[in-house]
Amino acid sequence: METQTPAQTPAPIAGFEFSPSSPVALTATAVEKVKEALSSQNLNGHLLRIAVVGGGCSGFNYDLDLVKEAKPTDLQYEVAGVSVAIDQTSVPFLDGTVVDFVETLQGAGFKFNNPKAKATCGCGSSFSA
Repeated sequence: METQTPAQTPAPIAGFEFSPSSPVALTATAVEKVKEALSSQNLNGHLLRIAVVGGGCSGFNYDLDLVKEAKPTDLQYEVAGVSVAIDQTSVPFLDGTVVDFVETLQGAGFKFNNPKAKATCGCGSSFSA
């Protein structure tokens, strides 16, 4: 397992401020990629839903989905024109997280820079809290 350091955290999109009503930030690159996905899949009006689910080699997995509407208990807010929904159970695990989009030789995808993660797996899709 790989331990995360604060120096690895990319900057949230300009103008974003963490608060109890907006606990997860997106980088400019992540916002661009979400908007591209919504457009290319003709999902205008859909939301980016973020959740933490049990599983993975470190105990928890991140889950991203494009959904038509949030669940009634989801926390909802907007980041640079992207509507975000987070289920209430996941908020404590994700508070202060910056979601980025990275491209490497091994592939491209969303990366969670989570200050609450004590350790992450090598693939970066699961963590322990």
